[in-house]
Amino acid sequence: MVAKGAGHVAERIREIARQHGVSVIENKFVARTLYKLVEVGKEIPADLYRAVAEILAFVYRTRGVTPTQAPR
Repeated sequence: MVAKGAGHVAERIREIARQHGVSVIENKFVARTLYKLVEVGKEIPADLYRAVAEILAFVYRTRGVTPTQAPR
């Protein structure tokens, strides 16, 4: 987790992300779960890997990135 916030802080994070060309995907369930369970600087729990991987796959597909081009 590199950043987290709620309300105005969350909106500011999204704004900064957009300014830097970072994709912003809304998944309230995953966002709220990560917010509750993970501290900044910590790893995402294994139970949430699939949900996060599906979001990343969606982002890569929309950007035209193939699986061999995705970062590892």
